[in-house]
Amino acid sequence: MQKVTRLFDFPYYQLEKYNLDKALVSKKDGEWIATSTREYLDKANALSRGLLRLGVKPNDKIAIISMTNRTEWNICDIGILQTGAQNVPIYPTISEDDYEYVLNHSEATYCFVSCSEVLEKVLSISPKLKNIKEVFSFDDLGNCKSWTTVLAKGADESNQNEVEARKAAVKPEDLATLIYTSGTTGRPKGVMLSHDNIVSNVIASKERVPFEPGASALSFLPVCHIFERMILYLYQYCGINIYFAEGLDKITDNLKEVKPNVMTVVPRLLEKVYDSIIAKGSALTGIKKSIFFWAVELGLKFEPYGQNGWWYEKKLGLARKLIFSKWKEGLGGNLDTMVCGSAALQPRLGRIFGAADIPVMEGYGLTETSPVISVNQVDGGGWRIGCVGRVINDVEVKIASDGEILCKGPNVMLGYYKDPVKTAEVLKDGYFHTGDIGIVDADGFLKITDRKKEMFKTSGGKYVAPQLLENRFKQSRFIEQIMIIGEGEKMPAALIQPNFEFLYEWAEGHKITISENSDIVLNEKVLACFQKEVDAANEDFAKWEKVKQFKLTPDVWTIDDGHLTPTMKLRRKIVKEKYIALYNDIYGHGKGY
Repeated sequence: MQKVTRLFDFPYYQLEKYNLDKALVSKKDGEWIATSTREYLDKANALSRGLLRLGVKPNDKIAIISMTNRTEWNICDIGILQTGAQNVPIYPTISEDDYEYVLNHSEATYCFVSCSEVLEKVLSISPKLKNIKEVFSFDDLGNCKSWTTVLAKGADESNQNEVEARKAAVKPEDLATLIYTSGTTGRPKGVMLSHDNIVSNVIASKERVPFEPGASALSFLPVCHIFERMILYLYQYCGINIYFAEGLDKITDNLKEVKPNVMTVVPRLLEKVYDSIIAKGSALTGIKKSIFFWAVELGLKFEPYGQNGWWYEKKLGLARKLIFSKWKEGLGGNLDTMVCGSAALQPRLGRIFGAADIPVMEGYGLTETSPVISVNQVDGGGWRIGCVGRVINDVEVKIASDGEILCKGPNVMLGYYKDPVKTAEVLKDGYFHTGDIGIVDADGFLKITDRKKEMFKTSGGKYVAPQLLENRFKQSRFIEQIMIIGEGEKMPAALIQPNFEFLYEWAEGHKITISENSDIVLNEKVLACFQKEVDAANEDFAKWEKVKQFKLTPDVWTIDDGHLTPTMKLRRKIVKEKYIALYNDIYGHGKGY
């Protein structure tokens, strides 16, 4: 049996053990096109041979930029790695300046792009790119060579022995990929991950997920992020048929078509799904509406393993039959597990989806830890809502005296590319310093409480953990995004981006007719409504933590406008700068008092 020690070993292992007809499935021209394990490897080897004929050497860097996950990405990934070169995945939504920085900093020699949108960005900066020899496109474009030209170069198998020699020379400890973090401040950092970093993480994570060979997964989170990428290797290792979603806007359709057993999610998606379901429930009338919200109230009290007692379980069985079965059907009908990462999951979402018999296994990790440090598991009492699970095998966690989570294990990165100073700042005494604050309870469950860098003191010397507050406030259907402010100030306050879609519906129901965002965020009735939401959330916090004032922003916070990172984390410094006038108004700066 093929032993997996390097990333390109996964499809060979799959070929030996499962040999799937639908290893990778993408939609093209309205039809799902399946690639078998055998075909996957044949094309990866053809790509490797083509790259060798292009002169690719060991340790060369090759970039891939794709708007969506697709079969071609994975073929390129394996094809690149087999040559001893490194794959540099790049977020498609970053700015042209960041494109330029990453491509030059990584010294990428070739670049694969998905479509015209990405190509245009690359072409616009091409005079500034120092090392790129050629760009290839997955889509057929008139102004760019197709990636199939590289496959064609590799059609002649006479240099396959050279590919095999290159593969044999790659060691588990060798660099496999550079993943540039979507930092909340400053330039992206190139995280150096070895084959062993990611392989060890896949093998340790396998024990936590109940994947059955031959099951189907729907992949839509960006594969340029280590979370989804590691999961894709895990799917291959477990013999899962991988379907690639067409895009976020087509998720609902794709779920119904594919009927997956598993998918990865981020909290923001679950929030949107939940809000959409609640909106539909709110539109019901009479007994149907009463039953719907009875089920929701029941679901929000859910605890795993029947902890609420037999009478609760009896009622839950009825709620599942009457209401929650329809939720599950709306997500394809076969979804048994969702694996959640990237940001903190609100416990209410963990409860409601657990009640709906779609358990959400929340985990924790960073790009620098390949990524998983800990994750919940359904079996064996390993699922606790509000925690990020127990630490995985071979990984060690300790809590520093200031509460910071420190991590040691085979999953910890080699360092930041060309940046020994920043590497030394986070790798100390054999431990990676995560920058997160947390605790490990008596049963070994890890709980994240905040980001170390994001915690702040008010002028009264009281500590405030903004993430805790933000997660609570975002339970409101009126609030899309929120940033808690107040470092060095007399009190915490908040900048809030309303959920405009829901707000306009509410306004219409309350006979408030305003067409512009800039007007509605200043409307007295709207502000009074938000004050009620703020007051309700404040009830859960100590006096010094309560949000005393807030301001609504008229625009939507987006990745493109710099409010959010590509993984939807707040760029706090930039958000504050954008709304400095609102900030100053809250705290009376510049008014002489």
